[in-house]
Formats: sequence, structure tokens, C-alpha cells
Amino acid sequence: MTQPFSSLLPMAFIGGGNMAQALISGWSKQGVPAAHIHVVEPLADTRQRLERSMGIHCHENADSLPHDIRLVVWAIKPQVFKDVACGLKDRLTHALHLSVAAGVRSDSMARWLNSARVVRAMPNTPALIGLGQTGLFARDAVLPQEREQIQQLMQAIGQTVWVDNEALLDAVTAVSGSGPAYVFFFIEAMVNAGVRMGLSAEQAHQLAVGTFVGASELARSSTESLAVLRDKVTSKGGTTHAAISHMQSDDLAGLIDQALQAAQQRAIELGDGLDRR
Repeated sequence: MTQPFSSLLPMAFIGGGNMAQALISGWSKQGVPAAHIHVVEPLADTRQRLERSMGIHCHENADSLPHDIRLVVWAIKPQVFKDVACGLKDRLTHALHLSVAAGVRSDSMARWLNSARVVRAMPNTPALIGLGQTGLFARDAVLPQEREQIQQLMQAIGQTVWVDNEALLDAVTAVSGSGPAYVFFFIEAMVNAGVRMGLSAEQAHQLAVGTFVGASELARSSTESLAVLRDKVTSKGGTTHAAISHMQSDDLAGLIDQALQAAQQRAIELGDGLDRR
């Protein structure tokens, strides 16, 4: 076990779903011992699978949690957060709280938990394969060394970005939280177009997915801007130019901007609704 995480042990996950499992897997690889990880999960099948595959402690409810929990990871549905948090606040008075519950704002969490030591995280689904993008926000009561510890832990499932204004997590949600669905939508459209052009579904899928993977890695590793990279593929009068010109004539960039703004606005509305609960 590495020293940086020792003050966060033992830790408890409230909820044992996919994101919790991704975090547990990543943290275990970083050296967090299974003996120090507890999960509260009402579904018996999930508890048994977690105990069998990860060797961690699973509980049907929080009554059997140790009283010295130092980090609580909230990985439950936003709609039930308030009831669960209010029921547990007296047992978790010394804990740092990390929430991956979408839309639940830190003011609400601090009120329900009677604690200002709250960090919000907005990961996306590629975290399940260690390639996530996670937006992070910490309240002022969270110590600098605790921020550093949380960052190291969250980097086990991908890259992290800190925001100083919690409202920016709604923009993070629009760009990366919902972003994988946009990518899947675009790939799906490319596959369907390839099939209509005569490729088999398997051929079109390989070409479209492989192109996204390759282009994304090129964008990640290159020091050149996205516009320069795009121009290098776009010879005037060529095939790429024909496609890009068609997208520009239909203002695809404007549609994408509007789509992300719609996602951001919906995130704001959902957060407002949860605040009123």
C-alpha cells in the first residue's frame, strides 16, 4: 500500500454498480488493499459477484460498516441520494465524501451529510476500460492533500480535469459525460453509410471504429491544432474536401454547439430539480 492513500482507509462505496466496480478495479491496481474496501449494495447477486471477483467486504446495508470509514464514494442514483445520505450522516462524521452521482450539487450534499468535505466527480463510461475523462470539483473544506489523493485515485480510470466553479461541471457533463454517446452516434452513421455504399457491416464497423481510434490518438499525441490536423487531410477539390464542405454547408459545427448547449441546460435543470428535493 502506498503512503499517499493511507489516510483515506478504510473506504466505503455506497452502491456497487458499474462505475463503482471500475473505480474499485482501478484503485486495487494502484495498491489499495481489498481488505480496506467496503461496499454497501442491496442486490445479493452483485454482492456475491464483488466478493468473489474482488475479495472486498460487501454489506446489504450500512449498519455493518466500520465506524472509522475515511472515504465514502457515493455511487448511487441521484434520486435516492438525499434519503440515503440523511440516514447515514451520523455514522460518517469523519469521512471525506466523493460523489460520482450525476447532478447532485455539493451544497445539497453538504447539507444532507452535515459535512462540507465533499468532492464531486463527473466521469464518463470509458472509465470502465481505464480511458475515462473525469471532471472534478472540491469544496473549500477539502484539504489540498486530499485533492491530490482524489486526483491520483481518479487517474486510475483515465484523465482528470479540475474546475474551480462547480457550475462548470454541467459543461463537463455536456462535453465528456454525455460525449461517448455523440461519438457512438457519429460512428453508427458512418457504418450505416458504408453499408449503403456496398461494404459489409463488419467491414464498415472496423473502418469507422478504427478511424476514430486512430484519429483520436493522433489528436492526443500531436502538438498541432485540430484545425491543422484536419487541413492536412483536406486537399482542395479532393474527397475529404467534398465531405467537409457538405458538413459546413449544413452548419454541422453549429448543430454540435447547439446539441452540447442542450445537454448543459438539461444538466442544470436536473441539478435544480435535485436541489429542491
